[in-house]
Amino acid sequence: MNVEMILKTKGNDVVTTKPDSTLADVAATLTERKIGALVVSPDAKRVAGIVSERDIVRAIADKGVAALKMPVAEAMTRKVSTCTRADSVEKLMTTMSQGRFRHLPVVEDGKLCGMISIGDVVKFRLEEVEHEAEVLREFISS
Repeated sequence: MNVEMILKTKGNDVVTTKPDSTLADVAATLTERKIGALVVSPDAKRVAGIVSERDIVRAIADKGVAALKMPVAEAMTRKVSTCTRADSVEKLMTTMSQGRFRHLPVVEDGKLCGMISIGDVVKFRLEEVEHEAEVLREFISS
């Protein structure tokens, strides 16, 4: 199973923000959309960084409430791990666990084409395990 299968279920919608947006704007978007991270992109196609709830908390811990007026570019994670549609769910789990992050932008040919969260991976994996168990139950009962 791979990223392509997850995207077919959840869709390719990616919420982005520009590098000059403020952390307050990002926090509002995260809250409104009920998500944990935004891809930072000047054009909604290229990945310049990623900003998560964790990045906002770090900025506030460092600079206090004034951090909310900072541009995203000052607080975002610049070294972004990404994946492709062909990557396996197992590879995603390893990447996310080792990197200790919860979101992976999907990039193909240098263009942003999706976003995978740890929640997506867990949901997909649980469905996969449930399906395998059902197939085994049917096999045993026949």
